[in-house]
Amino acid sequence: MKYSVKPIALSLVAVALFGCSKPEPYPVLAEAPTDEKAKMAYALGASVGGFVGDNLDQQEEGGYEIDRQMVIAGFVDALKAEAKISEEEADQLLTQMQQEATSMRQETLGGKAKAEGEAYLAENAQKEGVVVTESGLQYEVLSEAPADAPKPVATDIVEVHYEGTLINGEVFDSSLQRGQSAVFPLNRVIKGWTEGVQLMGVGSKYRFVIPADLAYGDREVAGGAIPPSSTLIFEVELLDIKPQEAPAADVEVGSEGGQ
Repeated sequence: MKYSVKPIALSLVAVALFGCSKPEPYPVLAEAPTDEKAKMAYALGASVGGFVGDNLDQQEEGGYEIDRQMVIAGFVDALKAEAKISEEEADQLLTQMQQEATSMRQETLGGKAKAEGEAYLAENAQKEGVVVTESGLQYEVLSEAPADAPKPVATDIVEVHYEGTLINGEVFDSSLQRGQSAVFPLNRVIKGWTEGVQLMGVGSKYRFVIPADLAYGDREVAGGAIPPSSTLIFEVELLDIKPQEAPAADVEVGSEGGQ
Protein backbone atom coordinates (compact mmCIF):
# COMPACT_ATOMS: atom_id res chain seq x y z
CA MET A 1 0.00 0.00 0.00
CA LYS A 2 1.43 3.37 -0.96
CA TYR A 3 1.91 5.78 1.95
CA SER A 4 1.19 8.89 -0.12
CA VAL A 5 -2.29 7.80 -1.19
CA LYS A 6 -3.48 6.33 2.09
CA PRO A 7 -4.11 9.16 4.59
CA ILE A 8 -7.00 7.27 6.16
CA ALA A 9 -4.85 4.16 6.45
CA LEU A 10 -2.25 6.24 8.28
CA SER A 11 -4.96 7.40 10.65
CA LEU A 12 -5.99 3.85 11.35
CA VAL A 13 -2.45 2.86 12.23
CA ALA A 14 -2.57 5.42 15.00
CA VAL A 15 -5.91 4.04 16.10
CA ALA A 16 -4.19 0.75 16.64
CA LEU A 17 -0.97 1.96 18.22
CA PHE A 18 -2.59 4.37 20.65
CA GLY A 19 -5.83 2.60 21.41
CA CYS A 20 -4.88 -0.90 22.54
CA SER A 21 -5.17 -1.77 26.21
CA LYS A 22 -3.14 -5.00 26.12
CA PRO A 23 0.68 -5.05 25.91
CA GLU A 24 1.76 -5.62 22.31
CA PRO A 25 5.09 -6.77 20.81
CA TYR A 26 6.05 -3.38 19.41
CA PRO A 27 8.69 -1.16 21.06
CA VAL A 28 7.65 1.15 23.89
CA LEU A 29 10.36 3.41 25.27
CA ALA A 30 10.72 3.94 28.99
CA GLU A 31 12.55 7.22 28.40
CA ALA A 32 13.39 9.55 25.54
CA PRO A 33 16.16 8.43 23.15
CA THR A 34 19.49 10.25 23.26
CA ASP A 35 21.10 9.34 19.94
CA GLU A 36 20.40 12.05 17.35
CA LYS A 37 19.10 9.74 14.62
CA ALA A 38 17.04 7.79 17.12
CA LYS A 39 15.51 11.07 18.29
CA MET A 40 14.69 11.96 14.69
CA ALA A 41 13.01 8.62 14.17
CA TYR A 42 11.11 8.99 17.43
CA ALA A 43 10.03 12.52 16.47
CA LEU A 44 8.65 11.22 13.17
CA GLY A 45 6.68 8.53 14.96
CA ALA A 46 5.40 11.01 17.53
CA SER A 47 4.26 13.37 14.78
CA VAL A 48 2.38 10.61 12.97
CA GLY A 49 0.94 9.34 16.23
CA GLY A 50 -0.32 12.77 17.24
CA PHE A 51 -2.04 13.24 13.88
CA VAL A 52 -3.69 9.86 14.00
CA GLY A 53 -4.58 10.22 17.66
CA ASP A 54 -6.63 13.30 16.79
CA ASN A 55 -8.27 11.36 13.97
CA LEU A 56 -9.11 8.55 16.38
CA ASP A 57 -10.70 10.95 18.85
CA GLN A 58 -12.98 12.32 16.13
CA GLN A 59 -13.81 8.84 14.85
CA GLU A 60 -14.83 7.51 18.25
CA GLU A 61 -16.70 10.70 19.06
CA GLY A 62 -18.91 9.90 16.07
CA GLY A 63 -19.48 6.33 17.28
CA TYR A 64 -17.46 4.50 14.62
CA GLU A 65 -15.07 1.80 15.84
CA ILE A 66 -12.90 -0.81 14.14
CA ASP A 67 -10.95 -3.90 15.20
CA ARG A 68 -7.64 -2.39 16.23
CA GLN A 69 -5.84 -5.72 16.34
CA MET A 70 -6.66 -6.19 12.66
CA VAL A 71 -5.23 -2.73 11.97
CA ILE A 72 -1.98 -3.76 13.63
CA ALA A 73 -1.92 -7.04 11.71
CA GLY A 74 -2.44 -5.25 8.40
CA PHE A 75 0.23 -2.68 9.19
CA VAL A 76 2.83 -5.29 10.13
CA ASP A 77 2.01 -7.52 7.15
CA ALA A 78 2.35 -4.58 4.78
CA LEU A 79 5.76 -3.68 6.25
CA LYS A 80 6.86 -7.26 5.58
CA ALA A 81 5.36 -7.18 2.06
CA GLU A 82 2.96 -9.95 3.11
CA ALA A 83 -0.39 -8.14 2.86
CA LYS A 84 -3.30 -10.61 2.70
CA ILE A 85 -5.47 -8.44 0.45
CA SER A 86 -4.69 -6.67 -2.80
CA GLU A 87 -4.07 -2.96 -3.04
CA GLU A 88 -7.18 -2.58 -5.21
CA GLU A 89 -9.38 -4.29 -2.62
CA ALA A 90 -7.78 -2.25 0.15
CA ASP A 91 -8.62 0.96 -1.74
CA GLN A 92 -12.27 -0.09 -2.03
CA LEU A 93 -12.49 -1.08 1.63
CA LEU A 94 -10.89 2.12 2.88
CA THR A 95 -13.25 4.21 0.75
CA GLN A 96 -16.23 2.28 2.10
CA MET A 97 -15.00 2.65 5.66
CA GLN A 98 -14.48 6.39 5.29
CA GLN A 99 -18.01 6.77 3.92
CA GLU A 100 -19.47 4.74 6.79
CA ALA A 101 -17.54 6.69 9.42
CA THR A 102 -18.58 10.02 7.90
CA SER A 103 -22.21 8.96 7.70
CA MET A 104 -22.26 7.79 11.30
CA ARG A 105 -20.56 10.97 12.49
CA GLN A 106 -23.11 13.10 10.66
CA GLU A 107 -25.94 11.09 12.20
CA THR A 108 -24.55 11.08 15.73
CA LEU A 109 -23.03 14.54 16.06
CA GLY A 110 -25.33 16.16 13.52
CA GLY A 111 -28.46 14.98 15.30
CA LYS A 112 -27.19 16.34 18.59
CA ALA A 113 -26.09 19.67 17.08
CA LYS A 114 -29.40 20.07 15.24
CA ALA A 115 -31.50 19.55 18.37
CA GLU A 116 -29.34 21.87 20.46
CA GLY A 117 -29.31 24.48 17.71
CA GLU A 118 -33.08 24.49 17.34
CA ALA A 119 -33.50 24.93 21.10
CA TYR A 120 -30.98 27.79 21.12
CA LEU A 121 -32.66 29.54 18.19
CA ALA A 122 -36.08 29.32 19.86
CA GLU A 123 -34.74 30.79 23.09
CA ASN A 124 -32.65 33.49 21.42
CA ALA A 125 -35.58 34.64 19.29
CA GLN A 126 -37.42 35.70 22.45
CA LYS A 127 -34.64 38.01 23.64
CA GLU A 128 -35.15 41.75 23.53
CA GLY A 129 -33.51 43.35 20.50
CA VAL A 130 -33.27 40.15 18.46
CA VAL A 131 -34.83 40.27 14.99
CA VAL A 132 -35.72 37.13 13.05
CA THR A 133 -35.82 37.44 9.26
CA GLU A 134 -38.05 35.46 6.91
CA SER A 135 -35.20 33.01 6.19
CA GLY A 136 -34.70 32.27 9.88
CA LEU A 137 -31.57 34.36 10.31
CA GLN A 138 -31.44 36.08 13.70
CA TYR A 139 -29.57 39.31 14.31
CA GLU A 140 -29.00 41.83 17.05
CA VAL A 141 -27.56 45.31 16.61
CA LEU A 142 -24.59 45.80 18.93
CA SER A 143 -23.65 49.22 17.55
CA GLU A 144 -25.37 51.01 14.69
CA ALA A 145 -23.74 53.14 12.02
CA PRO A 146 -25.21 56.54 11.10
CA ALA A 147 -28.39 56.35 9.04
CA ASP A 148 -26.61 57.60 5.92
CA ALA A 149 -23.78 55.04 6.14
CA PRO A 150 -23.47 52.99 2.94
CA LYS A 151 -24.70 49.39 2.96
CA PRO A 152 -23.28 46.65 0.75
CA VAL A 153 -25.14 44.58 -1.82
CA ALA A 154 -24.45 40.92 -2.50
CA THR A 155 -22.02 41.64 -5.33
CA ASP A 156 -19.86 43.98 -3.24
CA ILE A 157 -16.48 43.21 -1.70
CA VAL A 158 -16.51 43.93 2.02
CA GLU A 159 -13.91 44.27 4.75
CA VAL A 160 -14.91 42.98 8.17
CA HIS A 161 -13.69 41.95 11.57
CA TYR A 162 -15.52 38.97 13.00
CA GLU A 163 -15.53 36.20 15.55
CA GLY A 164 -17.38 32.93 15.07
CA THR A 165 -18.48 30.64 17.88
CA LEU A 166 -20.58 27.56 18.41
CA ILE A 167 -23.63 27.93 20.63
CA ASN A 168 -21.57 26.64 23.56
CA GLY A 169 -19.28 29.67 23.23
CA GLU A 170 -16.34 27.81 21.68
CA VAL A 171 -14.49 30.04 19.20
CA PHE A 172 -13.80 28.34 15.88
CA ASP A 173 -12.56 31.34 13.90
CA SER A 174 -11.67 34.95 14.65
CA SER A 175 -10.11 37.69 12.56
CA LEU A 176 -9.68 39.58 15.83
CA GLN A 177 -7.45 36.86 17.25
CA ARG A 178 -5.44 36.80 14.04
CA GLY A 179 -5.12 40.58 14.19
CA GLN A 180 -6.08 40.98 10.54
CA SER A 181 -9.41 41.94 9.00
CA ALA A 182 -10.96 39.83 6.25
CA VAL A 183 -11.80 41.03 2.73
CA PHE A 184 -14.10 38.95 0.53
CA PRO A 185 -16.95 39.08 -2.01
CA LEU A 186 -20.24 39.01 -0.13
CA ASN A 187 -21.79 36.55 -2.57
CA ARG A 188 -19.08 33.95 -1.93
CA VAL A 189 -19.84 33.28 1.72
CA ILE A 190 -22.48 31.23 3.53
CA LYS A 191 -26.07 32.36 3.04
CA GLY A 192 -26.40 33.76 6.56
CA TRP A 193 -23.46 36.10 5.95
CA THR A 194 -24.66 37.20 2.52
CA GLU A 195 -28.06 38.11 3.91
CA GLY A 196 -26.93 39.54 7.22
CA VAL A 197 -24.07 41.79 6.19
CA GLN A 198 -26.30 43.52 3.65
CA LEU A 199 -28.34 44.81 6.60
CA MET A 200 -25.32 46.62 8.02
CA GLY A 201 -24.07 50.12 7.40
CA VAL A 202 -20.32 50.66 7.32
CA GLY A 203 -19.15 51.14 10.91
CA SER A 204 -21.87 49.03 12.53
CA LYS A 205 -21.47 45.83 14.50
CA TYR A 206 -24.07 43.03 14.58
CA ARG A 207 -24.45 39.68 16.26
CA PHE A 208 -25.82 36.98 13.95
CA VAL A 209 -27.23 33.60 14.95
CA ILE A 210 -27.21 31.51 11.79
CA PRO A 211 -29.25 28.29 11.50
CA ALA A 212 -27.47 25.31 9.97
CA ASP A 213 -29.38 25.57 6.68
CA LEU A 214 -27.99 29.09 6.23
CA ALA A 215 -24.49 27.95 7.23
CA TYR A 216 -22.91 24.59 6.36
CA GLY A 217 -25.93 22.28 6.59
CA ASP A 218 -24.99 18.71 7.42
CA ARG A 219 -21.34 19.18 6.42
CA GLU A 220 -18.55 19.03 8.98
CA VAL A 221 -16.00 21.78 8.33
CA ALA A 222 -12.95 23.54 9.73
CA GLY A 223 -11.23 20.26 10.51
CA GLY A 224 -14.07 19.12 12.75
CA ALA A 225 -14.26 22.39 14.71
CA ILE A 226 -17.76 22.90 13.28
CA PRO A 227 -19.85 19.70 13.68
CA PRO A 228 -22.51 18.78 11.13
CA SER A 229 -25.84 20.66 11.37
CA SER A 230 -24.37 23.35 13.63
CA THR A 231 -26.04 26.66 14.43
CA LEU A 232 -23.33 29.33 14.29
CA ILE A 233 -22.91 32.67 16.03
CA PHE A 234 -20.93 35.52 14.49
CA GLU A 235 -20.17 38.97 15.80
CA VAL A 236 -19.39 41.05 12.72
CA GLU A 237 -18.11 44.60 12.36
CA LEU A 238 -18.40 46.05 8.85
CA LEU A 239 -15.28 48.12 8.27
CA ASP A 240 -15.54 49.07 4.61
CA ILE A 241 -16.98 48.37 1.18
CA LYS A 242 -14.12 47.93 -1.29
CA PRO A 243 -13.94 48.88 -4.97
CA GLN A 244 -14.68 45.91 -7.23
CA GLU A 245 -11.10 45.76 -8.48
CA ALA A 246 -9.73 45.31 -4.94
CA PRO A 247 -8.10 41.92 -4.31
CA ALA A 248 -10.25 39.69 -2.13
CA ALA A 249 -9.14 36.81 0.03
CA ASP A 250 -11.35 33.84 0.83
CA VAL A 251 -12.52 33.53 4.41
CA GLU A 252 -11.67 30.23 6.09
CA VAL A 253 -14.94 30.05 8.01
CA GLY A 254 -18.01 31.63 6.51
CA SER A 255 -16.80 30.98 2.97
CA GLU A 256 -18.60 28.55 0.69
CA GLY A 257 -15.17 27.28 -0.29
CA GLY A 258 -13.91 27.24 3.28
CA GLN A 259 -12.69 24.30 5.27
